[in-house]
Parts: sequence; structure tokens; C-alpha cells
Amino acid sequence: MSEFRHYPVMLHEVIDSLDIKPDGIYVDGTLGGAGHSSEIARRLTDGGRLIGIDQDEDAIHAATEHLAPFADRVTIVHDNYGNIADVLADLGIAGVDGILLDLGVSSYQLDTPDRGFSYRTDDAPLDMRMNQESDFTAADLLNTYSEKDLARIIRDYGEEKFADRIARNIVRERPLETTGDLNRIIRESIPEKFRRKGGNPSKRTFQAIRIELNRELAVLSDTVDTMIDLLNEDGRLAIITFHSLEDRIVKSHYRKEEYPCTCPPDFPVCVCGNISKGYELTRKPILPGDKELGENKRSKSAKLRVFVRQTSDTSQPVGHRKH
Repeated sequence: MSEFRHYPVMLHEVIDSLDIKPDGIYVDGTLGGAGHSSEIARRLTDGGRLIGIDQDEDAIHAATEHLAPFADRVTIVHDNYGNIADVLADLGIAGVDGILLDLGVSSYQLDTPDRGFSYRTDDAPLDMRMNQESDFTAADLLNTYSEKDLARIIRDYGEEKFADRIARNIVRERPLETTGDLNRIIRESIPEKFRRKGGNPSKRTFQAIRIELNRELAVLSDTVDTMIDLLNEDGRLAIITFHSLEDRIVKSHYRKEEYPCTCPPDFPVCVCGNISKGYELTRKPILPGDKELGENKRSKSAKLRVFVRQTSDTSQPVGHRKH
């Protein structure tokens, strides 16, 4: 396996936002190269515990090595963070003090050509699986989905204006086997004047196929509320997103959990009985600073949103939704 290079995005902001207790229990649901996790573990005492979850076998191996100095307080689990409730139940843990998600594709996955995530190489297999135990690859998706479904995925998940044309040409040119096959089709599908601006024209379609293959948005949407429910009082959920689709999901779920009231706007008091589970730490997402932006290109589109679990402090918004 190649060296797992990992650059933890907004490391200091994440650590500060989690407000780590030395004897607390924390979960890194996207363990990766353990850049964030090693800093969390470093702040824990013997009474503290870190559970690292990742579906990528290479990440598990790299993180195990990276976290070896903290083995007495770290448990690593090969799974998808969407199963976090079951993972914690199996470990006998009812609640945690913090959860971190660093979404998207890792630096290692992008920099390892055989994984097929990068559009910057033309001779890699169309793989893109985050869980290598899955037997369904990006090539299988591209070669079996209908033209209509491909267009929808590329348009919705890649925000690609030429999605219909790309999908039509994918179906016409099937079977596709390599990243080069997909790159060529994308180049031929997008008019030259549009290819000259906005970066590499393949970026949006590769992103869309990866998101669909790994069910990234579905897992995120299905799991945010569960993670908030798993937090102890004053526990924190920190999620780093890298594109507007992810950020929209996180923002929407945080708002719903902070303002769950379903009463009509003209009701003078809340009668639905829905109680707030906490509040978002900052009203606007936390962004990387200029220094990090200059050192780590991957951080350019990163946004960090943090939810604080709080049901007993009446000074925070409880019950009635903002209208």
C-alpha cells in the first residue's frame, strides 16, 4: 500500500469546536489517515476513549499505525458511519461527547490511481469504491444505469449543465472501463468555450458518480439526526462538508433539530410538544483561514458546522421554530 498522506482540514478549528473533555468519549466517523483523530486521542486521559470508524480498508491499516501510541484509548472499527448506532451499541456505549465527520474523498484516495477517484489520470480502472468489499464499481454503474438515471445523477450531484449530453454519450460509447474513457466522453460532450473555464470539466461528473456509487448524500441525510441523539448533554457534532449538496443537508438537519416546532406561525405558543435538541454553534459555517488555504488546496471548499446537544439549558432556543 502507498503511504497514506492525509492533511486534516481545519484541524485547530475542529479540535476547538469539539471542546474535548479528557475523560470523554469521541467518535471519528470518517477516520481516514487519523489526522484529526490523533489530535483528539492526544487530549484524552486514560479515562477517555476514541472510536474511529471507516469503510476503507487502506484507511483502517494507516490509521491503526498512526494511532498506535494511543492504542490504550482507541478502538478502530471497519464500517460505514451510517451504522454508528449499531457500532456504539456493540461496544456497550449509550452516549458520546463528540462526533466528527470529514466528508468526501480523502487525499490518499485521490492520490492512488488504482482507486479510480481522480480524473487527473487516464489509465485507471473506473472503481471509486470507498468500501472495497463492495462488488459494485463505478464502471458497473456507468455501464448499467439508464440514460435518464445517469443524466439525473450528473445533473443533481455534479451540478453539470451538460448532464443530458454526457449521459447520452456514455450510453452510446458503452462499455466504459477506464477513467480515460470517461474523461474523453466528458470532453467531447462539453463545448470548448465551456471547457476553458471553471477548472477541469471532468470534476463535476466524477464527483456525481462517486456520490451515487457510495450513497454519500443518502447516508449523511439518514444519519445526522441519529448522531445528534447519540450525543450526551453538551456533546458536539462537527461535520466538514466540501460541496453545497452536503452543506445543505447538514444545515437543514441542524435547523430542524434546533427549531422542531410544527405549529402554524400565527400560534402564540407552541402546542406541538416538539423540544429542541440543541443549537448550531455558529450561525455561519466555520471556514479555513488564509494560511491553510495557501498550504492545503483541498480545504478551499470546506465548511465546518457544529451542533451542540443541549436540552436542559432554557437560555437556548427550545421548542418554537423560527418563522
